[in-house]
Parts: sequence; structure tokens; C-alpha cells
Amino acid sequence: IEFIFSVYYNKVEYARFSSSLGKFVGFTEFGVKNAERWNKDTSQLAAMNAEKERYCHNNIGIDYQAA
Repeated sequence: IEFIFSVYYNKVEYARFSSSLGKFVGFTEFGVKNAERWNKDTSQLAAMNAEKERYCHNNIGIDYQAA
């Protein structure tokens, strides 16, 4: 299971958090700068990693039953 949080502006994805990498990745110049800033904030990284536990792991059973 992987938690992905994508950030878009004007229909263009400029940054993404991936729980498998455990960090933000930028896709544009603006996104790279923001990803570097966000990756320096250990509390933000911990919060994003906690989202995988909070959202994904709690819904595994529900999603598999529905499939």
C-alpha cells in the first residue's frame, strides 16, 4: 500500500509526497524548491507518513470487501 499526496496548480502536478519514498518530490522548478523546503521539516514528513496509517490502513478491509 502506498499513500500518494499530489499538489497541482493549473492542472499541472508540481509536487508529490510518496510514502514509499518517504519524502516530497518536485516535478517543476517551483515544485522542486517547495519539495526541498518540505523535506527539511521533519514534523511535516512525520505527519504525511502518519496519513498512510490513518487513512490507508483503516480502509483496507472496507476496500477489499467492496471489491
